[in-house]
Amino acid sequence: MTAPLTPPPPPHEQSPHNAWQPPAAGYVAPAPHDSVWDSSYGQDGPGMKREALEAAVVTVAVAVGGVLLGLLWWWLAPHVPLVGDVVDKSWVVYLSDSEGEQAVGVDGTFTLLALAFGLVSALVVFLVRRRGGVPLVVALGVGGLLGSLLAWRLGVWLGPTQDVIAHAKQVGKGVTFSAPLKLGAKAALLAWPLAALLVHLGLMALFGPRDPEPYQQGPAQKDPYGAPLS
Repeated sequence: MTAPLTPPPPPHEQSPHNAWQPPAAGYVAPAPHDSVWDSSYGQDGPGMKREALEAAVVTVAVAVGGVLLGLLWWWLAPHVPLVGDVVDKSWVVYLSDSEGEQAVGVDGTFTLLALAFGLVSALVVFLVRRRGGVPLVVALGVGGLLGSLLAWRLGVWLGPTQDVIAHAKQVGKGVTFSAPLKLGAKAALLAWPLAALLVHLGLMALFGPRDPEPYQQGPAQKDPYGAPLS
């Protein structure tokens, strides 16, 4: 006769050698290379709602600056001299100085002032909020364009009347008067937003904060036996 076979141990029974042991004091579980994530990355900036609110404030503040630009343009722009005459019982208006460059000076004055406003607005925004971001850049561009449009329309409204025939009749035949304030080169409206964007991007590239590395090397770790892991 053969001896009965010893029944196998239960499937979940562990031997003393394989039993789970609690980790030693000070043990840190090893992590694979490049898996240590800096939890502060992407969390130290303002949220999207705050960025949208700041962008809206920047847009309004920059656009309101167009009032000052319009006043300066109206004050500093050269006057284009016109003169009225009567030909065949009809009033005609022509340039008093056909070779003058006053009309070019009007556009040039607006362009130079707009460039200066773009530089100042970008510098102020950078000093107030030393961060970049798409919402802020869009706010500078949109605000500068709205400010230019506001300055243009305000200067035209403050300048001489647009009805040059009525103005000629009012001052009399052969009397020189100023032409309406007019922006001949509409591309000058882009001077402010383009200058603001370029100056702000330049300031961010030179003096703006640097983004932290997404992956940073963690502290030296040890294996269960105390040897450091590379």
